[in-house]
Amino acid sequence: MEWDVNGVACETPSDLYAYSARVAASVGAMMALLMGARSPAQLARACDLGVAMQLTNIARDVGEDARIGRLYLPRQWMREEGIDPDAWLHDPKFNDALGRVVQRVLVAADVLYSRADAGISALPLSCRPGIYGARHIYRGIGAVVAQNGYDSVSTRAYTDMSTKVKLMARALLDSRPFAKAIDHSPPLQETAFLVNAVHADPDQDFSVAPHRTDRFTDRLVWVAALFADLEQRQQTHNQRL
Repeated sequence: MEWDVNGVACETPSDLYAYSARVAASVGAMMALLMGARSPAQLARACDLGVAMQLTNIARDVGEDARIGRLYLPRQWMREEGIDPDAWLHDPKFNDALGRVVQRVLVAADVLYSRADAGISALPLSCRPGIYGARHIYRGIGAVVAQNGYDSVSTRAYTDMSTKVKLMARALLDSRPFAKAIDHSPPLQETAFLVNAVHADPDQDFSVAPHRTDRFTDRLVWVAALFADLEQRQQTHNQRL
Protein backbone atom coordinates (compact mmCIF):
# COMPACT_ATOMS: atom_id res chain seq x y z
CA MET A 1 0.00 0.00 0.00
CA GLU A 2 2.89 2.34 0.73
CA TRP A 3 4.28 1.68 -2.74
CA ASP A 4 0.91 2.56 -4.29
CA VAL A 5 0.58 5.76 -2.25
CA ASN A 6 4.09 6.91 -3.15
CA GLY A 7 3.73 5.90 -6.79
CA VAL A 8 4.98 2.58 -8.11
CA ALA A 9 7.46 2.80 -10.97
CA CYS A 10 8.23 -0.61 -12.47
CA GLU A 11 11.32 0.11 -14.51
CA THR A 12 12.26 -3.53 -15.08
CA PRO A 13 10.47 -6.89 -15.04
CA SER A 14 12.14 -7.51 -11.68
CA ASP A 15 10.45 -4.39 -10.31
CA LEU A 16 7.11 -5.71 -11.52
CA TYR A 17 7.75 -9.08 -9.84
CA ALA A 18 8.78 -7.31 -6.63
CA TYR A 19 5.55 -5.31 -6.59
CA SER A 20 3.51 -8.43 -7.39
CA ALA A 21 5.28 -10.29 -4.59
CA ARG A 22 3.98 -7.78 -2.06
CA VAL A 23 0.41 -7.43 -3.28
CA ALA A 24 -0.25 -11.02 -4.36
CA ALA A 25 2.48 -13.57 -3.62
CA SER A 26 2.19 -12.63 0.05
CA VAL A 27 -1.46 -13.71 -0.09
CA GLY A 28 -0.45 -16.98 -1.78
CA ALA A 29 2.10 -17.71 0.93
CA MET A 30 -0.36 -17.02 3.75
CA MET A 31 -3.07 -19.14 2.15
CA ALA A 32 -0.61 -22.01 1.66
CA LEU A 33 0.24 -21.90 5.34
CA LEU A 34 -3.41 -21.93 6.34
CA MET A 35 -3.85 -25.03 4.17
CA GLY A 36 -0.99 -26.76 5.95
CA ALA A 37 1.59 -26.41 3.15
CA ARG A 38 4.89 -25.06 4.39
CA SER A 39 7.67 -26.82 2.50
CA PRO A 40 9.90 -24.44 0.52
CA ALA A 41 8.74 -25.98 -2.78
CA GLN A 42 5.05 -25.62 -1.92
CA LEU A 43 5.46 -22.03 -0.76
CA ALA A 44 7.48 -21.15 -3.86
CA ARG A 45 4.70 -22.46 -6.08
CA ALA A 46 2.07 -20.57 -4.06
CA CYS A 47 4.05 -17.39 -4.61
CA ASP A 48 4.32 -18.21 -8.32
CA LEU A 49 0.53 -18.41 -8.51
CA GLY A 50 0.10 -15.11 -6.69
CA VAL A 51 2.50 -13.31 -9.02
CA ALA A 52 0.88 -14.90 -12.09
CA MET A 53 -2.56 -13.70 -11.03
CA GLN A 54 -1.28 -10.19 -10.38
CA LEU A 55 0.41 -10.08 -13.78
CA THR A 56 -2.93 -11.04 -15.31
CA ASN A 57 -4.62 -8.23 -13.38
CA ILE A 58 -2.05 -5.74 -14.62
CA ALA A 59 -2.37 -6.91 -18.23
CA ARG A 60 -6.17 -6.61 -18.02
CA ASP A 61 -6.26 -3.18 -16.37
CA VAL A 62 -3.67 -1.24 -18.41
CA GLY A 63 -6.20 1.32 -19.61
CA GLU A 64 -8.05 1.70 -16.31
CA ASP A 65 -4.80 2.12 -14.40
CA ALA A 66 -3.47 4.66 -16.90
CA ARG A 67 -6.59 6.78 -16.65
CA ILE A 68 -5.95 7.26 -12.94
CA GLY A 69 -2.26 7.94 -13.48
CA ARG A 70 -0.87 4.49 -12.75
CA LEU A 71 1.46 2.42 -14.89
CA TYR A 72 2.65 -1.04 -13.86
CA LEU A 73 3.99 -2.31 -17.18
CA PRO A 74 7.80 -2.57 -17.20
CA ARG A 75 9.00 0.73 -18.62
CA GLN A 76 12.06 -1.02 -19.99
CA TRP A 77 9.84 -3.20 -22.20
CA MET A 78 7.89 -0.14 -23.34
CA ARG A 79 11.06 1.67 -24.38
CA GLU A 80 12.23 -1.42 -26.24
CA GLU A 81 9.03 -1.08 -28.29
CA GLY A 82 9.68 2.60 -28.94
CA ILE A 83 7.14 3.89 -26.39
CA ASP A 84 7.95 6.77 -24.05
CA PRO A 85 6.23 5.64 -20.81
CA ASP A 86 5.57 9.12 -19.43
CA ALA A 87 4.25 10.48 -22.72
CA TRP A 88 2.04 7.43 -23.16
CA LEU A 89 0.68 7.75 -19.62
CA HIS A 90 -0.29 11.36 -20.39
CA ASP A 91 -2.31 10.18 -23.41
CA PRO A 92 -2.94 6.41 -23.08
CA LYS A 93 -3.92 4.84 -26.38
CA PHE A 94 -3.56 1.33 -27.72
CA ASN A 95 -1.21 0.41 -30.54
CA ASP A 96 0.54 -2.74 -31.68
CA ALA A 97 3.72 -1.86 -29.81
CA LEU A 98 1.85 -1.63 -26.53
CA GLY A 99 0.09 -4.88 -27.36
CA ARG A 100 3.45 -6.62 -27.57
CA VAL A 101 4.32 -5.36 -24.08
CA VAL A 102 1.01 -6.67 -22.69
CA GLN A 103 1.67 -9.97 -24.45
CA ARG A 104 5.07 -10.27 -22.74
CA VAL A 105 3.41 -9.78 -19.36
CA LEU A 106 0.91 -12.55 -20.09
CA VAL A 107 3.62 -14.90 -21.37
CA ALA A 108 5.48 -14.37 -18.09
CA ALA A 109 2.24 -15.12 -16.22
CA ASP A 110 1.71 -18.35 -18.17
CA VAL A 111 5.13 -19.64 -17.16
CA LEU A 112 4.23 -19.11 -13.51
CA TYR A 113 0.75 -20.62 -13.86
CA SER A 114 2.37 -23.79 -15.22
CA ARG A 115 4.88 -23.94 -12.39
CA ALA A 116 2.12 -23.43 -9.83
CA ASP A 117 0.02 -26.39 -11.01
CA ALA A 118 2.09 -29.04 -9.26
CA GLY A 119 1.94 -27.04 -6.05
CA ILE A 120 -1.86 -26.87 -6.18
CA SER A 121 -2.13 -30.62 -6.71
CA ALA A 122 -0.07 -31.14 -3.54
CA LEU A 123 -2.58 -29.24 -1.39
CA PRO A 124 -5.14 -31.09 0.74
CA LEU A 125 -7.88 -32.52 -1.45
CA SER A 126 -10.58 -30.26 0.01
CA CYS A 127 -8.55 -27.14 -0.82
CA ARG A 128 -7.79 -27.89 -4.45
CA PRO A 129 -11.08 -26.98 -6.20
CA GLY A 130 -11.11 -23.39 -4.98
CA ILE A 131 -7.45 -22.74 -5.80
CA TYR A 132 -7.64 -24.45 -9.17
CA GLY A 133 -10.81 -22.47 -9.82
CA ALA A 134 -9.08 -19.17 -9.09
CA ARG A 135 -6.13 -20.23 -11.23
CA HIS A 136 -8.29 -21.14 -14.23
CA ILE A 137 -10.52 -18.06 -13.98
CA TYR A 138 -7.58 -15.67 -13.85
CA ARG A 139 -5.77 -17.52 -16.63
CA GLY A 140 -9.03 -17.29 -18.58
CA ILE A 141 -9.00 -13.50 -18.22
CA GLY A 142 -5.55 -13.46 -19.81
CA ALA A 143 -6.87 -15.58 -22.67
CA VAL A 144 -9.62 -13.02 -23.29
CA VAL A 145 -7.02 -10.21 -23.34
CA ALA A 146 -5.17 -12.19 -26.01
CA GLN A 147 -8.40 -12.71 -27.98
CA ASN A 148 -8.89 -8.93 -27.88
CA GLY A 149 -5.53 -8.46 -29.59
CA TYR A 150 -3.89 -7.56 -26.26
CA ASP A 151 -5.88 -4.32 -26.25
CA SER A 152 -6.68 -3.66 -22.61
CA VAL A 153 -6.75 0.11 -23.07
CA SER A 154 -9.95 0.60 -25.07
CA THR A 155 -11.68 -2.52 -23.74
CA ARG A 156 -11.69 -4.56 -20.55
CA ALA A 157 -11.47 -8.33 -20.61
CA TYR A 158 -13.84 -10.37 -18.50
CA THR A 159 -15.19 -13.90 -18.35
CA ASP A 160 -18.96 -14.37 -18.23
CA MET A 161 -20.71 -16.69 -15.82
CA SER A 162 -21.06 -19.55 -18.30
CA THR A 163 -17.30 -19.47 -18.90
CA LYS A 164 -16.66 -19.39 -15.16
CA VAL A 165 -18.85 -22.45 -14.68
CA LYS A 166 -16.91 -24.31 -17.37
CA LEU A 167 -13.61 -23.32 -15.79
CA MET A 168 -14.84 -24.43 -12.37
CA ALA A 169 -15.82 -27.79 -13.87
CA ARG A 170 -12.27 -28.07 -15.15
CA ALA A 171 -11.05 -27.22 -11.66
CA LEU A 172 -13.08 -30.12 -10.32
CA LEU A 173 -11.44 -32.50 -12.79
CA ASP A 174 -7.99 -31.18 -11.91
CA SER A 175 -8.73 -31.74 -8.22
CA ARG A 176 -8.94 -35.52 -8.51
CA PRO A 177 -7.11 -37.38 -5.72
CA PHE A 178 -3.67 -37.64 -7.21
CA ALA A 179 -0.74 -35.28 -7.09
CA LYS A 180 1.77 -34.27 -9.71
CA ALA A 181 5.43 -34.35 -8.83
CA ILE A 182 6.18 -31.09 -7.05
CA ASP A 183 8.28 -28.61 -9.00
CA HIS A 184 11.37 -27.91 -6.91
CA SER A 185 12.46 -24.91 -8.93
CA PRO A 186 13.65 -22.15 -6.60
CA PRO A 187 11.24 -19.28 -5.99
CA LEU A 188 11.50 -16.13 -7.99
CA GLN A 189 14.27 -13.99 -6.61
CA GLU A 190 11.64 -11.37 -5.77
CA THR A 191 9.51 -13.79 -3.72
CA ALA A 192 12.30 -15.65 -1.94
CA PHE A 193 11.94 -13.43 1.13
CA LEU A 194 8.41 -14.75 1.66
CA VAL A 195 9.53 -18.38 1.53
CA ASN A 196 12.47 -17.67 3.82
CA ALA A 197 10.25 -15.87 6.33
CA VAL A 198 8.41 -19.11 7.08
CA HIS A 199 11.62 -20.91 7.95
CA ALA A 200 12.96 -18.09 10.09
CA ASP A 201 10.89 -19.54 12.95
CA PRO A 202 10.77 -23.32 12.35
CA ASP A 203 8.95 -24.00 15.63
CA GLN A 204 6.01 -21.75 14.80
CA ASP A 205 2.87 -23.68 13.81
CA PHE A 206 1.21 -21.80 10.96
CA SER A 207 -1.30 -24.49 10.12
CA VAL A 208 -4.93 -24.71 11.16
CA ALA A 209 -7.32 -27.54 11.83
CA PRO A 210 -8.19 -29.78 8.85
CA HIS A 211 -10.77 -28.34 6.49
CA ARG A 212 -14.30 -29.66 6.35
CA THR A 213 -14.92 -32.18 3.64
CA ASP A 214 -17.75 -30.26 1.95
CA ARG A 215 -18.91 -31.55 -1.41
CA PHE A 216 -16.71 -30.35 -4.27
CA THR A 217 -19.75 -29.13 -6.19
CA ASP A 218 -20.78 -26.89 -3.28
CA ARG A 219 -17.30 -25.41 -3.11
CA LEU A 220 -17.17 -24.84 -6.86
CA VAL A 221 -20.52 -23.05 -6.93
CA TRP A 222 -19.48 -20.91 -3.97
CA VAL A 223 -16.19 -19.87 -5.59
CA ALA A 224 -17.88 -19.12 -8.93
CA ALA A 225 -20.45 -16.94 -7.15
CA LEU A 226 -17.69 -15.20 -5.20
CA PHE A 227 -15.80 -14.26 -8.36
CA ALA A 228 -18.99 -13.03 -10.02
CA ASP A 229 -19.74 -10.86 -7.00
CA LEU A 230 -16.21 -9.44 -6.88
CA GLU A 231 -16.34 -8.62 -10.59
CA GLN A 232 -19.69 -6.85 -10.17
CA ARG A 233 -18.34 -4.82 -7.26
CA GLN A 234 -15.29 -3.82 -9.33
CA GLN A 235 -17.48 -2.70 -12.22
CA THR A 236 -19.66 -0.65 -9.86
CA HIS A 237 -16.58 0.94 -8.35
CA ASN A 238 -15.20 1.81 -11.80
CA GLN A 239 -18.50 3.41 -12.81
CA ARG A 240 -18.41 5.63 -9.73
CA LEU A 241 -14.93 6.80 -10.69
